[in-house]
Amino acid sequence: MMRLSVRELSTRLGSREVLHRVNFDVAPGEVLGLVGPNGSGKTTALRCCYRALTPSAGTVLVDGVDAHTMKRSELSRTIGVGTQEPQASVGLTVRESVALGRVPHRGWFDRATSSDDDIVTACMDRVDLLALAGRDVGALSGGERQRVSIARALAQQPQTLLLDEPTNHLDLRQQLIVMKAIRDLAADGLAIVVTVHDLRLAVEYCHNLAVLDGGAVVASGPTTDVLDDRLLADVFGICATVRTGPPRTIDIHGLA
Repeated sequence: MMRLSVRELSTRLGSREVLHRVNFDVAPGEVLGLVGPNGSGKTTALRCCYRALTPSAGTVLVDGVDAHTMKRSELSRTIGVGTQEPQASVGLTVRESVALGRVPHRGWFDRATSSDDDIVTACMDRVDLLALAGRDVGALSGGERQRVSIARALAQQPQTLLLDEPTNHLDLRQQLIVMKAIRDLAADGLAIVVTVHDLRLAVEYCHNLAVLDGGAVVASGPTTDVLDDRLLADVFGICATVRTGPPRTIDIHGLA
């Protein structure tokens, strides 16, 4: 299983530097949460990891190999991606859309095998999509499309999974289903990086955190070590206390 390492990553959008010398690592069996205020660079960092953006400096290493030197097909078999605002695949059913995740393993024009079908079914089941298998993706809600994006990424059978706000648009039950699936996938040996908006979910489900503020990592390490009272006040502007549990929770008392 592969380790993902980000080293001294800097990125410019136009004349503005949006990431500055960012470093983080995630190993097989771990869920790393990227957290921070809106505009802190979480999504930009993730986009650099799957080559949607080219960094102005630094490297993204997949088991020691620069991701930007890998063939696209090889990268797709190694890294699965679930985006924050998945584009609706109008005209495709949920099953057909999820099945696109198998393409890196066989090619666009090859027929799906029974093994492919079994993998697609299992991935839909992971995120509670089986009841929607025959629905047109274009007719789904934002939260349902979000789950389709995650299932399609899982169907790639990647060794590293990158998820941008996977609980965006989801109701509470679906948030818990998705986050539990993420922890279970890590337990199966995947290395997972997830951007998280809700600190309560980050505390409960992420093994480690990298806290971004102003495009830089200001703290990183085990979740309950990183989120202390001072950081929560300085970076997030809240008064809160992290309880180590079990279960791990965060009590939010108000604004700092």
